[in-house]
Amino acid sequence: MPDSLVSQMSLYSTKIPLLLYGDYSPSRRVSYQELKKLLESFFDAEVILIPLMDKEWLLLGSEKMLSIDSADDRDYGDEESLEDTLAAIGYGLHEMLESEWVGECHLAIHYPMMPAKSLYGAVLQLRETMMLGRTYHVGSNMHLPWNLQLEKLINLIPEPEKNRFLERVLKRLDVALDAETLTTLEHFFELDCNVSETAKRLYIHRNTLLYRLDKFKQETSLDVRTFNDAVLVKIALLLYKVTKRK
Repeated sequence: MPDSLVSQMSLYSTKIPLLLYGDYSPSRRVSYQELKKLLESFFDAEVILIPLMDKEWLLLGSEKMLSIDSADDRDYGDEESLEDTLAAIGYGLHEMLESEWVGECHLAIHYPMMPAKSLYGAVLQLRETMMLGRTYHVGSNMHLPWNLQLEKLINLIPEPEKNRFLERVLKRLDVALDAETLTTLEHFFELDCNVSETAKRLYIHRNTLLYRLDKFKQETSLDVRTFNDAVLVKIALLLYKVTKRK
């Protein structure tokens, strides 16, 4: 890290770490000053910006970002409230960057920390979060570590074991998991296996959804309306999408 940053006393105060990866063309020149000005304008506060590898930037935002809305009386000592607030910061920043910066980009955020003590570890955690998000959730550009706990565990499993698990759990993979079934199951799990809410999200009749789930059960012998089978299929879907891309 540059000496000018190390000497800053602000590195001994709590910061919110974010990792930004710009999916821009290698031929495109990105200005450090332009990005820093854009970030500070968005947060209306000073932001430490550190260029890392190619297209990769580390942002250290002030802890004050957690209490931007002074009218919000939530207790940020509560872990769930902290995660919700961090997520809101991340999504807001990502939306601004995609419209005002260089287009498509990826953003990961982590828990507040003190840079002088744990900066290296925070960067590793942010990179892991972004890797997991980009691997298991291709359509997502905002990556939150508390939403990737299962993916982190699965990623540690050796590849041969992953393939054997898929073979055991899901028979006739390509038949059972067409595009419609994949979309149905993903929404079903996202909405906590709630049949009515899933039908609304998919704009289909409840009976149509039940028909799809019954058809999946016939082809795989797995009923995702039961807890044990839902867990197995959820894990299998994460592995299936990655394996199929490879």
